[in-house]
Amino acid sequence: MNQHIIHKPHGFNAGLSVITGLDEANFQTGIRFSILKLQAGEKYQSSNELERAFLLLTGDLSFNLNNVTGEKKRQNIFDEAPTAFHLPKDEKIIFTANSNCEIAIFETKNNNTFDATVFDEKNTLENEHRGKGKLNNTAYRIVRTIFDKRNRPKSNLVLGEVINFPGCWSSYPPHHHIQPEIYHYRFTKEQGYGHGELGDDVFKIRQYDTLKILDEKDHAQVAAPGYGMYYIWAIRHLPNNPYIAPQFTKEHEWTLYANN
Repeated sequence: MNQHIIHKPHGFNAGLSVITGLDEANFQTGIRFSILKLQAGEKYQSSNELERAFLLLTGDLSFNLNNVTGEKKRQNIFDEAPTAFHLPKDEKIIFTANSNCEIAIFETKNNNTFDATVFDEKNTLENEHRGKGKLNNTAYRIVRTIFDKRNRPKSNLVLGEVINFPGCWSSYPPHHHIQPEIYHYRFTKEQGYGHGELGDDVFKIRQYDTLKILDEKDHAQVAAPGYGMYYIWAIRHLPNNPYIAPQFTKEHEWTLYANN
């Protein structure tokens, strides 16, 4: 069994499902990644010693953060902008599900303090149509960067999403970085699939899979024709070595500048 990839073919049960641990003995990312599924009417409260990011995947929820209340909705991860709640340690947030909800949670150690923030289409960093007009659009994808060191300098996380069009590549050209990363995948149809490169290894990626990217291995992704692929990407900064930009594999770097 390869410990880089975690398969969850049947999805996730109601409640909290932990997918990667904070201090795993092997293949450690330093990120505790979980999926939270709430039924309509349920409440969930979080306050602990970790930095946390809550990314709404689907549903209608109300929140209370620093005694500020609000409501956020998301029905389709492919077509709608992300909503994420980013908190420092010891900050409390309360969610109330107004419908069935699914939330991705990323937690890591961080003693820095910063303002808790709600990110949506008004203040996320980028919604980039990357690769458009190049290589016959074979690596055209949408990259949504929610936050990184540019807008959250005291965070130990980077959070974003990719919309990978059917039959196209993303995370391309292959690139690497020393900081650990997690990809979590969804598809436009349950039977959808793609492939993820990790160095010289290639993994068949299916609905609800999670890939741990470690050891500066090159990574790139491709979706099978007919199936749109979505994935969350979460990176953990290393002490005195934050993630700023990837390093592209030299032999394929020319594709960054190629036209059709």
